Amino acid sequence: MSAAPEDRLEQEPNRWPVPPEGGWTADDLDRIPGLPPHTELIDGSLVFKSPQRKFHTRAMWLLESALLAHVPADLDVDREMTIRLDASNRPEPDLLVYRADADTGPDQTWYAPEDVVLAVEVVSPDSLERDRGVKPRKYAEAGVKHFWRVEQGDDDLPVVSVYELDPATHTYTPTGIHHQKMNLSVPFRIDVDLSEIYHRGRR
Repeated sequence: MSAAPEDRLEQEPNRWPVPPEGGWTADDLDRIPGLPPHTELIDGSLVFKSPQRKFHTRAMWLLESALLAHVPADLDVDREMTIRLDASNRPEPDLLVYRADADTGPDQTWYAPEDVVLAVEVVSPDSLERDRGVKPRKYAEAGVKHFWRVEQGDDDLPVVSVYELDPATHTYTPTGIHHQKMNLSVPFRIDVDLSEIYHRGRR
């Protein structure tokens, strides 16, 4: 017999709660006490994130600014909000674009995949496998139409790999790899100077 929800959320000092049989659920993620910020749920397991590198922070700033400057009125942009893909998976993309009418207010902690238009992952050394394989596969299977993967290039500038969902196979099709500049027409028109990552418009 599995433990009651209240019992399995109890934790000893300096220890994380013991996962129940079958793993944690998407609802548990909002109720487990003391989790580090930006904890994700992948296949019923908690995934903790390492401290962000400067590249990661600046790449998020650059792309968030560009998305906010170009997003149409019926869409909006958030950073580091989870997507409730199913009962065992609530990954947290670094950025996402979602239907504005899916905003339920300041206490919201997740979006449904059908409301997410674009998920963006900025790759860190500890997230390489998840961001290249596990998470995009799960986003595609859940129907998220667009996915960007951002990695640090040899010149320390962002390299953005862009994918679009093939509705027949529920897998992502690569549509381009962007260096220096990114000019796209879908999911909406956007133009980004990737070389601005460390300048914030200043030279």
